[in-house]
Amino acid sequence: MKAADVHASSLATSSALSVNAMPNVIPPQEVIAVLNDAEVNFVLVGAHGLGGWTKKPRATRDVDVVVAARHQRRAVKALLEAFPSLELVDLPVVARLTDRETHEVAIDVMKPNQQLFKAAFQHTKTVHSGGQTYKIPSLEMALAMKFAPMVSLNREDADKYLDAHDFMHMVKSNPDIDSTTLAELGELVYPGGGAEVLELVRKTRAGEKLNL
Repeated sequence: MKAADVHASSLATSSALSVNAMPNVIPPQEVIAVLNDAEVNFVLVGAHGLGGWTKKPRATRDVDVVVAARHQRRAVKALLEAFPSLELVDLPVVARLTDRETHEVAIDVMKPNQQLFKAAFQHTKTVHSGGQTYKIPSLEMALAMKFAPMVSLNREDADKYLDAHDFMHMVKSNPDIDSTTLAELGELVYPGGGAEVLELVRKTRAGEKLNL
């Protein structure tokens, strides 16, 4: 199976699992189509975007996208028009679209305020699926996006362990990691993060325990 096909297949699996497991879930393919029709520059992240790298696609309630700063308003407007059951909760780092009745998060439109998210648009892989074309993070960017919450002081431990689960599966499933690029992205998380993320890769490959 070609790399692009792996990611397309992963999206189909995570979407089917999500729709079957939880009511009123918006399939990621519909979000992708809306953003493409609105000519929004975005990267699909979260469980739907990274499942092809982990080789462990799983169900998730929300769709996560990083949207270019200049397209934030356009993206939110298009999504609210396409899904009128949603309402906007505008936060400093994310435009969160939640269900009006249940208040469950349906779509997170991430704002590229952080250096890592700004760099996301330079480290992507293009996927073709179901007549749509979209971008996901490159392998190294995907690892960095999991590394960042793993070392965050504001992240709950339960969520950190899920991030570590994804990080470890990405390392084990993809032997060809560009260490130089990953270290550079790790430095965007915090000074010294490049060395730490490479050490986490080493420990994962060696079967050593990751201390979070």
